[in-house]
Amino acid sequence: MEPLLEEEEQRLDRVDSLHEPDLTSTSSSLSSVFSAVDSRSATSSGDISGTSGSSGEILTADAVVPRLLEPAPACEELKVTVTARQKCVGRNNKGVTWGFTSVIGRQREMEDAVTVVPAFMSLTYGHVGGCTAPGSRTSPEISPIHFFGVYDGHGGSQVAKFCAERMHGVIAEEWDREVDESCGWQRRWEVALSTSFERADSEVLTAAVAPEMVGSTAAIVVLSGCQIITSNCGDSRVVLCRGTETIALTVDQKPDRQDELMRIEREGGRVINWNGARVFGVLAMSRAIGDRYLRPWVIPVPEVTFTNRTDDDECLVIASDGLWDVMSNEEAGEVAHRLLRRRRRRALMGEVDDGVSPAQAVADNLTAIAIGRNSSDNISVIVVDLKPKRKSPSNAVKKR
Repeated sequence: MEPLLEEEEQRLDRVDSLHEPDLTSTSSSLSSVFSAVDSRSATSSGDISGTSGSSGEILTADAVVPRLLEPAPACEELKVTVTARQKCVGRNNKGVTWGFTSVIGRQREMEDAVTVVPAFMSLTYGHVGGCTAPGSRTSPEISPIHFFGVYDGHGGSQVAKFCAERMHGVIAEEWDREVDESCGWQRRWEVALSTSFERADSEVLTAAVAPEMVGSTAAIVVLSGCQIITSNCGDSRVVLCRGTETIALTVDQKPDRQDELMRIEREGGRVINWNGARVFGVLAMSRAIGDRYLRPWVIPVPEVTFTNRTDDDECLVIASDGLWDVMSNEEAGEVAHRLLRRRRRRALMGEVDDGVSPAQAVADNLTAIAIGRNSSDNISVIVVDLKPKRKSPSNAVKKR
């Protein structure tokens, strides 16, 4: 076994003894926005500085195909196949817990930003794909909708910070715009998310947020009890751990991805291999917020996916490329699966009471592994634990 792999194995074995500062945020602060941004530098000795993590609790698939939203088809052109479900998994998903870390790593400037907004919207289950079976009593009931976002800036931190502060609000506003309901709930989300990304991009320009050479990725998750909706621009990524499987919910938008390469060249652009495939040898992604100097080749049009939640779902991992550059989806999923199962099992037995949630433990350890593998970038990781929280008998007795 390689020495580094041995160290990672030992780290996993030690995870239950880790003690982090008490930074827990609960659902009592439903309107809080946690933006993790920093401008500290890594020292020459290689010490890692950055923001501390945070965790919280929110009380309350099917094959995924990215939906490209250019141009938007007319309502009557849509062909939607709906399979009626006899039960809504959302009834069992009464809450999720989450944790995140965001560190500067070996970069000189912190350009990542992270946002978590529990219950940023409240909609009926029917507006988020749940309980569509005929005669369902739950469809008109209200479901809290939660927001998670990772933004990885380049050329500066201004656009990432702006998105962290603004994007979720823009999405809520765009959803509330009057639309033709006959188009269906998925199409409504596609339009709202696409318009929101382009609107945020326009506001970066009109508000003079940053120079035209500054931009940011945007990987966001809109989560209900029934549905996982992702919207992505750039090479930050969202993966779902379902049972023992790891499922990519987003696909990195790289300039050498066949469809992206064709689009860029069709617009008269070029992709040059300069330390990896880059648009005109400059930018290593083909979609982003900002980067006005590279229009029309780099665009703010997201790819949107919809995934039905199941009882087998373990967690979501949303992270910047500081993690994905040194870990595969499967490796991250394996770490998450092992740690979550271990800590849940020990919690049920009353053996874990260190104040660190399972989701925070996973985020901490994924970040530590990325640093151990010499990731050269900022590292931001959000982990959302999708299993309903279960209290051990001993804990129940203690709280009486």
